[in-house]
Parts: sequence; C-alpha cells; structure tokens
Amino acid sequence: MCGRLSQYHGIHDFVDALSMPYPLVNSIGDQPLERYNVAPTTRVALLRLAEEKLHADLVRWGWRPHWAEDRAAPINARVEKVAHSPFFRAIWPHRAIAPIDNWFEWVDEGGPKKQPYLIRRRDGRPALCAAIGQFSADLGLPNSEPNDHDGFVIITADAAGGMVDVHDRRPVVLAPKLAREWLNPATPKEQAEQMALNFGESPDVFEWYRVDPAIGNVRNQGPSLVLPMS
Repeated sequence: MCGRLSQYHGIHDFVDALSMPYPLVNSIGDQPLERYNVAPTTRVALLRLAEEKLHADLVRWGWRPHWAEDRAAPINARVEKVAHSPFFRAIWPHRAIAPIDNWFEWVDEGGPKKQPYLIRRRDGRPALCAAIGQFSADLGLPNSEPNDHDGFVIITADAAGGMVDVHDRRPVVLAPKLAREWLNPATPKEQAEQMALNFGESPDVFEWYRVDPAIGNVRNQGPSLVLPMS
C-alpha cells in the first residue's frame, strides 16, 4: 500500500458505517473533513474504543517505538508479522479503525511516470481499515497538544485477484461487524490476529480506476482528484 489516502466525508458518516452502539467522543468536529490527498506524517481521523466510549480523534499517520528514533516511522505493518514483531509489540494491543473514502497506488504502465490509481469500495461505503497505535491519555481533550509519541499504522496484507495488477499490498479492510470486534478491548489478541489474517474484505468488494497525476503533489486538494481520469 502506497502512502496516500482520502478522508472527505464527515466523521459522523464514518461512525454510521461502523454502527457501534457507544457514546461518541468527537474531537474532530461535525463538518466534512474534505481531505482528498492525505499524506503520511499528517494527522488522520481515527476511531478507537476506550472506557465504553467511541473516540474520534486526529492521530499522526506513522509510529515507531521510542528506541527506534534513528529510523523513519513506518506507516503500515504487515499482517503476517505484526502480532509477533518486537517493533510493534507495545502497540499491538491498542487497536483502532482508520475510516477512509479511498486510497491511491501508483502503477508502472511504461510511461515516463507511474500512473496513479484510486481504490475504493464499490458500494460507496467507507473502508474500515484495521490499525494499531499509541494514544496518550489526554488525546482529544480540549486544549491538549499533540503528543510526539502518539501515532498509528495501518495493517496491510497481500493483494489478491485483479488488485494485484495495481499493487502487491492492500490495507486490511474489515466489514462493520468485524470492525466492531476489532475495536472491542474484550476481543482476545489471538482472535484479532486471525481476523486480520483471514477475514479482510475480498478484492471483489473494491473497484479501481486511473486518476489525475496531480494527486502526486501533496499540496493539491479538491474533489477533482478522486474523479476518473478522462
């Protein structure tokens, strides 16, 4: 999975897709996010369950343990290794959902530059991506400052079906029922691992198409970036 995604619906649209019966603690606001070109290291809308409440906060996309400050913070974690990786051991128990409208990949089609593709659910619903992260106790509280140690990674799996033609990795997208189980702290870690390994949404749930190369510049924004390229 390449490092670019979109979150342009409002947080309530993402919460409705998740359909989780808990009070919402929303530090993001009620307006559409309108972020069509979201890059790593920026803060991304994230959903997590804590103290019987569903929290919606902006969290930095990327995380590394304190002892690995000499390397760049990964933005993704491979599902085949994440549950048993010393690198991610501290955050494996802290599960979250990154709700996104779509993500982007770049494909070498023989031209001078790679061609960007947009991937999204065929039904138009948000993609509920399995994630793990570090979240400080005051995250989302009024007047709180971003904590340098907070962050998250999206869990990825091997691509399958026709999606392999676009990229060899894809985010683990969970159906709403499984996403609710993923978020629930009562779900055993072993069960969460099996869900991520075996029960991500299949490729036929998604569609993909070419988009304007303007998506390659992180300063570009706007709905035209998610339209099929003519």
